Amino acid sequence: QVQLVESGGGLVQQGGSLSLSCAASGSIFRIIAMGWYRQAPGKERELVATTNAGGSTVYADAVKGRFTISRDNAMNMVYLQMNSLSPDDTAVYYCNARAYSDYVNHGDYWGQGTQVTVSS
Repeated sequence: QVQLVESGGGLVQQGGSLSLSCAASGSIFRIIAMGWYRQAPGKERELVATTNAGGSTVYADAVKGRFTISRDNAMNMVYLQMNSLSPDDTAVYYCNARAYSDYVNHGDYWGQGTQVTVSS
């Protein structure tokens, strides 16, 4: 099984910055992509940013220009640098990995989530 461990969540004032990290471990044959999703109160989980092993990235419109996703393929890690934070960014942030657990089987794996709260 694949396990994801997240860190970096917390409280920050608007305009501030925060960095999240996530490490994948366990029965990993190959990671296809890693990314971050978030779920705010009363809203559905939404994509924040994703990156594949080749470095291609996808960002939600709401975070473009403010957030940067990066990855370390050798370490099976993904990071999210969040700048110019707004109270609208308050949410539980979830790490996601799409990975092969062996040569033919793959699936989506999720971390437990880390709370990011931006105060005004």
